[in-house]
Amino acid sequence: MNASAKGSPTENLCKTAFAYFLCTTTQAVSKIVPSSLSPYQRAMTGSTEKPALPHVAALIVAAGRGTRMGGNIPKQYQPLMGRPVLMRTIETIAAHPSISEIVVVRHPDDSALFELARPAGVKLLKDVAGGATRDASVRAGLASLGPEVSHVLIHDGARPLVSHQTIDAVLAALEHADGAAPGLAISDALWVGDTTVTGTYPRDGLFRAQTPQGFSLTAIRDAHVAAKNGAADDVEVAMAHGIDVTIVAGDEANIKLTRPADFERAEAILKRQKVMDIRTGNGFDVHRFGEGDHVMLAGIRIPHSRGLQGHSDADVGLHTVTDAIYGALAMGDIGTHFPPSDPQWKGAESHIFLTHAVEMASEMGFALSNVDLTFMCERPKIGPRSAAMRAQLATLLKIDQTRVSVKATTTERLGFTGREEGIAAMATVTLVKE
Repeated sequence: MNASAKGSPTENLCKTAFAYFLCTTTQAVSKIVPSSLSPYQRAMTGSTEKPALPHVAALIVAAGRGTRMGGNIPKQYQPLMGRPVLMRTIETIAAHPSISEIVVVRHPDDSALFELARPAGVKLLKDVAGGATRDASVRAGLASLGPEVSHVLIHDGARPLVSHQTIDAVLAALEHADGAAPGLAISDALWVGDTTVTGTYPRDGLFRAQTPQGFSLTAIRDAHVAAKNGAADDVEVAMAHGIDVTIVAGDEANIKLTRPADFERAEAILKRQKVMDIRTGNGFDVHRFGEGDHVMLAGIRIPHSRGLQGHSDADVGLHTVTDAIYGALAMGDIGTHFPPSDPQWKGAESHIFLTHAVEMASEMGFALSNVDLTFMCERPKIGPRSAAMRAQLATLLKIDQTRVSVKATTTERLGFTGREEGIAAMATVTLVKE
């Protein structure tokens, strides 16, 4: 054995165990990481592997009137949690790395509405006027695509919740077929009738159609040119022209907004999908003792043989919590918003600063979850006054007192706090996006 490879029995055992760990970990990871990344996964991981389909365009059909929805404007322009449905649809499609361009087919009278729904910053987006029927609108959109486009995804503008996984599945199927579309197998029993049941219908082999429906551009363009009668969707047009369409897994969340109840369901889905934004901020502050007969701590006036020195009322507790909130918001500190060089803040009560931070958090969409404030001092004693401090902080922060902690520690007579030259405080706050 080479001398450099020699070692103690313990060292050799550790090396053997580490080698085994690497081997088993690699095997385990290989089982859960796909060998071929989807277009979306390629973008998320930074892979330089090129998509299998050379140039994919998305054609979003949004020229309908949506009369079943009601309202003063077509459903695709109505707000869904504060933003137009069509804007959400465009943003989702545009975020997919395999989509090279987007064409929105709108009603000729909706140019102003479309401009309001056009997302800022989305490049390679254009709009064309649609026709009197859905088929005519799709033909207008297909005609606007250039010769560089190899494949097209035709999607309903009123389906804003389409996932990138569904798009991936359609694109993967198009690598081996001229047509592909997502569908959901029917699981409910099917009845025939009007006000009463007159019969049943077998559900085997039946699917609920969804979009995007993907095709070779040449194939679907020829199919639409040849189409004679109106069709329910582009799969029907493709089949009439002899194009085989592969069914891929659909998504229950990919609903088409047709009636008011659909908006309620879509909002519920969006709320479930919302990524939790939780932020933590830390604050630290120090004030020295000077002349005075009291100190302000966490909004409570405490008689003391000396006072704390500062530009404002020197409430080291409120200053610390305020800085923690600003920190969680990434909005600087007290000095950023209330410069000590500004004479108007000389002697100001510190609750002004804290109120500003709380209001800023609210304006940015955050709720304060909890606060933990710790004082470091020998005197005055915090314990007997912590309940009053918690109550005052809870009032200023507009949260329940059970979410506020106030405590203290000494430094065992060490340092400036141990010598009673001043008081230090530190705080941690948690903010949650509402």
